[in-house]
Amino acid sequence: MESLPTTTTKVERRWRSKPLQTSKPSLLLAFFSCLAWLYVAGRLWQDAENRTLLATLLEKNTSQRPKVLSVEDKLTVLGCKDLERRIVEAEMDLTMAKSQGYLKKNQLQQSGSSSVQLLAVIGVYTGFGSRLKRNVFRGSWMPKGDALRKLEERGVVIRFVIGRSANRGDSLDRNIDEENRSTKDFLILDGHEEAQEELPKKAKFFFSTAVQNWDAEFYVKVDDNIDLDLEGFIGLLEHRRGQNSSYIGCMKSGDVISEEGKPWYEPDWWKFGDEKSYFRHAAGSLLILSKNLAQYININSASLKTYAHDDTSVGSWMMGVQTTYIDDNRLCCGSIRQAKICWDSPSLTVVSNSVSR
Repeated sequence: MESLPTTTTKVERRWRSKPLQTSKPSLLLAFFSCLAWLYVAGRLWQDAENRTLLATLLEKNTSQRPKVLSVEDKLTVLGCKDLERRIVEAEMDLTMAKSQGYLKKNQLQQSGSSSVQLLAVIGVYTGFGSRLKRNVFRGSWMPKGDALRKLEERGVVIRFVIGRSANRGDSLDRNIDEENRSTKDFLILDGHEEAQEELPKKAKFFFSTAVQNWDAEFYVKVDDNIDLDLEGFIGLLEHRRGQNSSYIGCMKSGDVISEEGKPWYEPDWWKFGDEKSYFRHAAGSLLILSKNLAQYININSASLKTYAHDDTSVGSWMMGVQTTYIDDNRLCCGSIRQAKICWDSPSLTVVSNSVSR
């Protein structure tokens, strides 16, 4: 009978010890759960505080600015509206000034008679290897030295027109600069690269530069392989005084060469239709533009399309404006007519052949 309490006591001890062993993992799980809950609750509280702060700032800013900003309001805020207006006005003034023949003070006539309009500026195309040709010109129809200055007093400026070497500042450029210091009869196109394939662009540079430097009634392009009856040519121009929008020369059209590799090949041949014929244009050996047409080239030079040849390029520019075409047979230098003002020069051909050898 006394052993029963002892047995009962052992059973109770076993029963009490088991819950104590299984409760440790539960306590740890509960502890970590509390930590996780506290972390999440803290983040939620912090996010709520941030949202409240941002909402307050947004409400404050929106109360100080208009809800919708127009383009005009934005320009006003940025201080650009007045600047934009002044830029537009300046561009309009510049375009108007160019169209009216405005000349900068440092681009007045090089002849020295800035108060009197010249009759003509004659640009004689030349190249780096054409010094002998230039000397032939200076000894024939083209005056030199004091005679050239006296001709300018009569209102006619003559200049050899040349660009710059592809290797700027090399011996080619230095030789031209040295020759110009001696003769003072060059118009050097600093922005143009002198090359045979760049002749159409040379026409843009020449007319643009000439109209900026001299105020004349006519601007003339002459090739370096012809002779010119200068007095007869001046008489022709005198007769044409006051004829605005005049495009004067030996007018022709001619076939468009579409076969690559042939002489006078035109890469844009497909633009000239099925007949493949050029539009009417003055032959490239000698062509004349009145002042307003030269100004048109100057103003729009950046957007004017050039073709393979300079004469057809000039002719294409004249098609877009109100131009008076004047076909003068006396300017057909290669013809056999007796009454003509220019002609192909055999002496220049001989010089050209000797230079090529």
